[in-house]
Amino acid sequence: MTAAIDAICFDLDDTLCTHRRSPQSVLELAFEDAGVSPLFPASDYYDRFEAYLEESTDVVDLRERCFGDLAVEAGADRATGEAVARAYTAERVPHDVELLAGARETIDRFAEEYRLALVTNGSPEMQRRKLETVGLEDDFETVVYAGYDAPAKPAPEPFEIALEALETPPDRAVHVGNSLSSDVAGARAAGLWSVWIPDDEEATTPDPEPDHTLESLSELVTEPPWA
Repeated sequence: MTAAIDAICFDLDDTLCTHRRSPQSVLELAFEDAGVSPLFPASDYYDRFEAYLEESTDVVDLRERCFGDLAVEAGADRATGEAVARAYTAERVPHDVELLAGARETIDRFAEEYRLALVTNGSPEMQRRKLETVGLEDDFETVVYAGYDAPAKPAPEPFEIALEALETPPDRAVHVGNSLSSDVAGARAAGLWSVWIPDDEEATTPDPEPDHTLESLSELVTEPPWA
C-alpha cells in the first residue's frame, strides 16, 4: 500500500475501545437475571447486529427485536427473548469500556498530521457515552453513527458522509477497523484504503482482503503502511 493520505477514519468498538466484560459473560448474566436457561450464544447476536440497525430506534429496541427473534428460533416465546434483552441492556452499560492499548497514542500522533473521523455502527447515545468514558469525545472532526446517520457499515454512505465533512477524496483517505465484514468491506465500497487490525477474528485468507493487515495500533503508529 503506497498512497498520499490526508485523512484517517477509525472504527470504535474493538478498534479503539472495548468492553471490560465479554459479550458472552454479560449474556450469561442476563439469562440468569431474567430467570431463563441459556437459549443462544452472544455470537448469534453479534452476527445479526447490523441487520437490525436501520429498523431500530435505538440499541435497546435493537436488542429486543434481535433477542426476540433468537428466542423464537430457539423454541421459546418472543417475550422471553425481550426480557433477556432488557437484562442484557442493564448489564451492558456503555460506560463499562476502556481504551485498547495504543489507542490514545495513535490518535494523538495522527492528529498532528491528518484529519480524523470516526465511523461507527451504533446509536449516537450509546457511542457518545463510550467516547466520553474513554476520553475521545473531542478528538475527531466528525463522527458518523452508521445505522442512524446513514445506513450501517458496510454501506458506503457513512464513509462518504465522513469524507465530505473532512473535505477529502476517498483515494486520499484510509479507514482503520477490526471487522472484515463492516470495516474492510465498507471502506472498499466507498473507495478508501483499508487497514485491518483483527482482534479475535481469525482469517488465513481474509475476505474481503484489506489493503494492509497489522497486529496492533502500536504497529500502526510506528509503521503506517501508507508512509
